[in-house]
Amino acid sequence: MYLSYFGLSDNPFSIAPNPDYLYMSPRHKEALAHLIFGLRESGGFVMLTGEVGTGKTTVSRKLMQQLPHNTQVAMILNPTLSAIELLATICDELGIKHESQHLSLKYFTDLILGKLAANHQQGINTILIVDEAQHLQPEVLEQLRLLTNLETHREKLLKVVLIGQPELQQLLKRNELRQLAQRITARYHLLPLTSSEVKSYIGHRLGVANGDISIFSQATIRAAFQITGGIPRVINLLCDRALTLTFTKQLPVVQKHIFYAAAEQILGADVVKQRVGRSWTYIMFICFVAAVAVGFWVGQQYA
Repeated sequence: MYLSYFGLSDNPFSIAPNPDYLYMSPRHKEALAHLIFGLRESGGFVMLTGEVGTGKTTVSRKLMQQLPHNTQVAMILNPTLSAIELLATICDELGIKHESQHLSLKYFTDLILGKLAANHQQGINTILIVDEAQHLQPEVLEQLRLLTNLETHREKLLKVVLIGQPELQQLLKRNELRQLAQRITARYHLLPLTSSEVKSYIGHRLGVANGDISIFSQATIRAAFQITGGIPRVINLLCDRALTLTFTKQLPVVQKHIFYAAAEQILGADVVKQRVGRSWTYIMFICFVAAVAVGFWVGQQYA
């Protein structure tokens, strides 16, 4: 509804993963660099974790764009599978034909190992990316580790990228998974955007849609960081709703109170009140510390 009103050519805050709106903050770039480094090492696993909505999928898509052309990628988006189901899915992703009457771990494992060896002979790298990996069962993770046992003198023939929420870190601390944890050559925990990055993020998405960040007041930008905590997905949801409310009220700029109203509709009034109150508590604490420091300095001067 608000696109023509604000002169936008497209919805800048859609949560659909449109690569045109890809924003790589310094944190996302650092995460990508860790993954690329890890895949170049001899180990079998690299890991990316982060809270919901921090942009892990964004990093994984960028990673796929930067892989060498001689790379075959198998993507697992639903890891809530048994070990046999996972191996069958990997076969499907790698284009390995298999017969439905054969349902054993050995059957699927032999097929995959044969494909890995054939890819290596042809100079093709094979990478498995598992999204939402915190849902993997320990026995399934162990099966993945066994797949990475096939190796040359220099490297593993299968590299595995595990992407998941912070629970994945706790899962890999289990004693029965210690061998897998030791094979992780690079790991990175993706943190939310900082205050300045939130401003850049909003400006970037508006710019792609032929808009300008002046649509949002400076106070609103600060409120966006305060309420969303720098989580990109939440920023998208609240900015989209705020633009809709601003359009319905026929205002020229998204004002802070409008953004608060949008946040209450999406997150709930209690959540917004808590986050705004927490921010004021922090500000008062900083002011108190500053006042104490000034008082101490003045006291020293006259001592």
